Amino acid sequence: MRLMITTAALALVAVSAPAAAQMDRNYNAPPAIPPNAPTPPAQNNANADQSAQKQIRPSSKAVKAIVDLQTAVNNNDVANIPAKLAAAQAVASTKEDRYLIGELQLKAAVRSKDNNAMLAGVDAIANSGYETPAKVARLYAIVGSSFNDAKQPAQAIAAYQKALALDPNNAEVLIVMGEAQSAAGQAPQAVASFERAIQMQSAAGQKPQEALYKTALKTAYDAKLTSALDLARQWVSAYPTPASWHDAIAVYRNMTHPDEEGTLDLMRLMQANNALTTAGDYALFAEASADQANYNEAQAVIDAGIASKMVDPANPQFRDLISALKTKPKATAADLQAAVGMATNATNLLRIGDRYYALGDYSHAADIYRQVLNKPGADRDVANLHLGMALARAGDKAGATTAFNAVGGSRADIAKFWLTYLQQHA
Repeated sequence: MRLMITTAALALVAVSAPAAAQMDRNYNAPPAIPPNAPTPPAQNNANADQSAQKQIRPSSKAVKAIVDLQTAVNNNDVANIPAKLAAAQAVASTKEDRYLIGELQLKAAVRSKDNNAMLAGVDAIANSGYETPAKVARLYAIVGSSFNDAKQPAQAIAAYQKALALDPNNAEVLIVMGEAQSAAGQAPQAVASFERAIQMQSAAGQKPQEALYKTALKTAYDAKLTSALDLARQWVSAYPTPASWHDAIAVYRNMTHPDEEGTLDLMRLMQANNALTTAGDYALFAEASADQANYNEAQAVIDAGIASKMVDPANPQFRDLISALKTKPKATAADLQAAVGMATNATNLLRIGDRYYALGDYSHAADIYRQVLNKPGADRDVANLHLGMALARAGDKAGATTAFNAVGGSRADIAKFWLTYLQQHA
C-alpha cells in the first residue's frame, strides 16, 4: 500500500494574493510510503534526490488510520473527516505520523476555506517536529495572509507572531504583520514592526522600498506618534527628492508647530532641496522673512516664486506683500559691514548674519554667527543652527557637522534634518 498525500505551499505569497487560494494552487504530492516498503534505489539527478527526500514513512500502527483519513480528505467527505482525523491522531506515534496527519488536516481546511482550521493544521505540522522551522514559519505567514484577506487582523497577527517566533529575522513577515496591526488599530505596534523591518533590511545591505517608509510614516503621523519625526528623516535620507523633502518637513511642522525662527530655518532647508513646490510654501517663506525685516530674503523668495510660475503677482495672496516689499530697504554688503560695528546685542548680530545668508554670502554669514556665539545672552542653539546652515551651504561638511551637533533644545530636531541634507549635498 502506498500513501500519496499533498504538501502545503512553502513559499510566502504576496500580501495582495488570496492566501488560501495560493496555498491550494501550490499543493504538490509528496509520496509517503508504508513502513515495510523497500528503500528506493539511489539516483543521481537532482529531481530524483528531491523526490526521494519527500518520501515519508508512517508507523505500522498508524498507517491504516492515515489512509482512511487521506481517503476522506481526497473525497472531500466533510461529514467523516473529523472522526477520521481524531482516529488517526489517537494512534500516531512518530513525528512522521503527526506530520502526515497535519498535512491532511491542512489540505482539508484549505479545501473548505476555513482559516481557523488551516491554522490548526499548521499547528499540527509544527508540533510534529518533522518540518524545518523556516518552512513552518512560511506556512504560518500564508495563514496570516489568509486571515488578512478575510479582514480578520487579530487572527492574522497571531499567525504572524507564530511565524516570527520560528523565523525572527523575516522582514517580509514583519511588514505584513505591521499592516495587520494597523488594521487592528494597533498603531504603535504597527510602527514598531515597520521600523524593525526597515532596520533588518538595512542591516542586511538591502534598501527598504520607499513604500515601506511611507507606510510607516503615515501610520505614525496619523496616530500622532513622535516616531514620525525620525521616520520622516529616514525617508528623506533613503529617498531624497524634492517631494519627499517637502512632505517630510510638512510632517515635522504639522506635528511640532515651530515658532517663526524654526519655520524660517525649515523653509530655508526646503529651498536648499528645491522643495518649495506650492504657492503656499513661497507665501509662508516670504512673509516670515519680512516679519523679521529680512527684506532681501523675502524679495528673493518672491522673485524665485515668480520665476518658477508658482507665484502670481496679481494674486491677492502675494499682491500686498509684493507692493510692501517695493518700499522696504534692501541691505547691501556694505550696509551689513557697517551694521556689524553698530550691533548692540547678540540678536542684532544674528540678524545681520541672516542677511548675509540671504545674499548667498555664506562665508561672511558664518563669521557673524561665530561672533554671536561669543556674545552674552546669545541663544546658542539658534546661533549654532544658523552657523551649521551657512557652513553646509558653503560646503564645509566638517564644520557644519560640529555646529549642528551642538544644537540642543527645541532646535535639535531641525538640526537633525539639516544634518541629513548635509550628508547628501556637502
